Amino acid sequence: MPINILMPALSPTMEEGTLAKWTVKEGDSVASGDVIAEIETDKATMEFEAVDEGTIGKIIVPEGTEGVKVNDLIAVLLEEGESADDIDASAGASGGDAAPAAEAKSDEAPKAEAAKADAPAPAAAPAAPKAADGDRIFASPLARRIAADKGLDLAAIKGSGPHGRIVKADVENAKPEAAKPAEAAAAPAAKSAPAAGPDAETVRKMYADREYEEVTLDGMRKTIAARLSEAKQSIPHFYLRRDIQLDALMAFRAQLNKALEPRGVKLSVNDFIIKACALALQQVPDCNAVWAGDRVLKLKPSDVAVAVAIEGGLFTPVLRDADSKSLSALSVEMKDLAGRARDRKLAPHEYQGGSFAISNLGMMGVENFDAVINPPHASILAVGAGVKKPVVNAEGEVTVATVMSVTLSVDHRVIDGALGAEFLAAVKAALEDPMGMLA
Repeated sequence: MPINILMPALSPTMEEGTLAKWTVKEGDSVASGDVIAEIETDKATMEFEAVDEGTIGKIIVPEGTEGVKVNDLIAVLLEEGESADDIDASAGASGGDAAPAAEAKSDEAPKAEAAKADAPAPAAAPAAPKAADGDRIFASPLARRIAADKGLDLAAIKGSGPHGRIVKADVENAKPEAAKPAEAAAAPAAKSAPAAGPDAETVRKMYADREYEEVTLDGMRKTIAARLSEAKQSIPHFYLRRDIQLDALMAFRAQLNKALEPRGVKLSVNDFIIKACALALQQVPDCNAVWAGDRVLKLKPSDVAVAVAIEGGLFTPVLRDADSKSLSALSVEMKDLAGRARDRKLAPHEYQGGSFAISNLGMMGVENFDAVINPPHASILAVGAGVKKPVVNAEGEVTVATVMSVTLSVDHRVIDGALGAEFLAAVKAALEDPMGMLA
């Protein structure tokens, strides 16, 4: 019996994807484990392997198709001895709107049944309303439905039917004032709803006389917009700022890079920051935590996520067990993750998880900024550029030092101010005395 190939869920949060490329064509033989397609999720392009062996009998979804839902039928695999004639009888048995069998069944349905299915169901009348004093308001079902459509308050309408029952004519002849109480009742709900901003059509009209290019959001941009909007609305952010002197670190880095040159390893300032944050999470373990709806999960290892900018968005690949890895190992791993992130070749487990993130815009000349927490993380460190500044040393003398400004964005549900300050102090101490990170 032909086997339906369905759109896979390549990550826990994937709901749809783009079928970027078929690496097989109809008539090709495939074995279990063969790559048959490339699927674009909101974060990466991933290879999709065949589970069974057989012959590709029919490709349902052409390559380049966007918005293919998980579990939609994308192709049909024929087993030994089967031909294309067997497909119509089986395709669609396990899902997919594009299934030929589903279409055939639809075409064969009796016309009377189709007409019955297409006929709009009569709208149900609203439940019997009550007056402000709790007494039931007597009104015919038709009157209640017309009142609901017009936004009229039945309590403000006098009925002309038996025993004061409100009938169709009463509602149709109601004065505009009858709508006011209903509108007032709806006002608090409308006022409390979060402002979503003007819709696309409204914005287009605002710029109708200006030249512009309309850019359709891809899956990654939609996900970023949704997650960060949710983060700013639902996470109670607060911010802690410190200045960190980098002169000792820069000298130590130059010394280490000279020693590591034969191995082809070159440490960046960001490598030291990753290591310092990983160690600080161990020193202040209550900060090594994530928000889990109705509880907090405290992690044992230091899994540090690092923001990597790519065209059209960003990834936050996770360096697992960063506290136990050497600086050179972190440097090599970070370069590998960043390179594959830019090519959208990361697997989901490589950019999901962690309890803490680093966003470094220092290399772009930004001196300080506030980063948005990436849920379920409890904090994120925004790192600015190292800049030469006058400082007062321990002897009270004014000298010049390389100073880097950092801002810790904190989820107050997980981490309180004093705890966040303790963590940031640990990061500062490690970076200002970098030799201690090797101990």
